[in-house]
Amino acid sequence: MPSKSPSVEIEVDDRVVRVSNPDRVYFPETGATKLDLVEYYLAVGPGIVNALFERPCMLHRFPKGLAGEKVHQKRLPAGAPPWVETVRVHFPRWNRTADELCVTELGSVIWAVQMSTVEFHPWNSRREDTEKPDEWRIDLDPGPLCDYATVRRVGHVVHEVLDELGAVGYPKTSGSKGLHVYVRIAPDHGFPDVRRAALAFAREVERRAPDDVTTAWWTKDRDPHQLFVDYNQNTRDHTIAAAYSVRGLPDARVSTPVRWDEVDEADPRDFTIATVPARFAELGDLHADLDDHVFDLAPLLEWAARDERAGEPTPDGPEGDTDA
Repeated sequence: MPSKSPSVEIEVDDRVVRVSNPDRVYFPETGATKLDLVEYYLAVGPGIVNALFERPCMLHRFPKGLAGEKVHQKRLPAGAPPWVETVRVHFPRWNRTADELCVTELGSVIWAVQMSTVEFHPWNSRREDTEKPDEWRIDLDPGPLCDYATVRRVGHVVHEVLDELGAVGYPKTSGSKGLHVYVRIAPDHGFPDVRRAALAFAREVERRAPDDVTTAWWTKDRDPHQLFVDYNQNTRDHTIAAAYSVRGLPDARVSTPVRWDEVDEADPRDFTIATVPARFAELGDLHADLDDHVFDLAPLLEWAARDERAGEPTPDGPEGDTDA
């Protein structure tokens, strides 16, 4: 009989998760293994749980490590223990549903890693009402010829506009080449209004930094040296990597919360599964009090209405509801 694959048992609070193939190399550039990935998520446990808490979550899985196939998975993988929670979301265009992972405890994160998950991509709404976002996401997405100095400059413009609105923004590296800023909002609006508000904000940033910023949705209409403020990340069923999520990049980079006064010095390449645990131990979760600063979208919706009266087009891009 063939021998069973090696495994280790990981205790997470009052759960035990069996991790198979712990020595499988997931990140060839660094040699980091599946067990290294588990230990990373254990080290930032409160942060990743806070980022995912009660949100439908799509998983980016790499069953053979980064050298193998990448699987984008909405539905919870088969074989989940009964304590792993889910939330059902409906996709009207396809008349389908999906029971997505809904993290309420760290054990669920570690179980997902056991199932070869590297990246966690949560919705910007919670299971209490998945149709009402409580998180406005500002995605600063640099073009192919846009340098990180531009990302930093635009980040400061974003901070300036948020301050004028009385909104508290929580920045983080994207884990790739950009910067994300999250703002907690009251779950009073549907996805279309949140997207309208996000576009109105993006246009104001573009007005203040026209050489650096574009809001053109279609890639063919953008200057590759500019940064796109991607308002469509607030569309239903669009997700981006969570705070503290590892990214599927060879150096095991992490989408890492930073302070505003760190933006000019922080280099996304410095934040990896090897370095972030010590930073987390020192600073804790920089997004821990996000829920304490709720912003009312009303001023941005007024900006959107003003722009529409002036003849600005309504949001371009997908309406959401991708295939489940």
